[in-house]
Amino acid sequence: MRLLRTDHNHPDFRSLVETLNQELSVRDGEDHAFYSQFNGLENLGQVVLAYEGNVAIGCGAFKFFETGKVEIKRMYTPPVGRKKGTATQVLKELEVWAKELGKKSCVLETGKNLPEAVALYSKSGYLRITNYEPYLTTDNSICFEKILN
Repeated sequence: MRLLRTDHNHPDFRSLVETLNQELSVRDGEDHAFYSQFNGLENLGQVVLAYEGNVAIGCGAFKFFETGKVEIKRMYTPPVGRKKGTATQVLKELEVWAKELGKKSCVLETGKNLPEAVALYSKSGYLRITNYEPYLTTDNSICFEKILN
């Protein structure tokens, strides 16, 4: 597996996010419109793509959040990249990058209807935190944070 640091303009990232959005529209159901408004790509200057050969098999990104923090966004592994540690490697690379930029922690939001995502973040050292804005009143949201050592 090869990892590439890039930004939101990379065509492979845009393609994976399009597929992610299609999958989430089904899984989120009527909540999808609410969540999609917070998933624009324009603020994602830090993107990691995972490749197997020339095929993009996973992605993730972060945006700057509060002072000293980044928010992990658009983590996705299509079926071709699953069960290979792809998401774990992408997440680790995002954490390394954030730390290189002087950030102290990563926060993120995921949904109760995404148990594989909850499992990934839990096994990667993320701890559940109180939901932050704009997810304070959403019953489906679960927020996490990891302090970068």
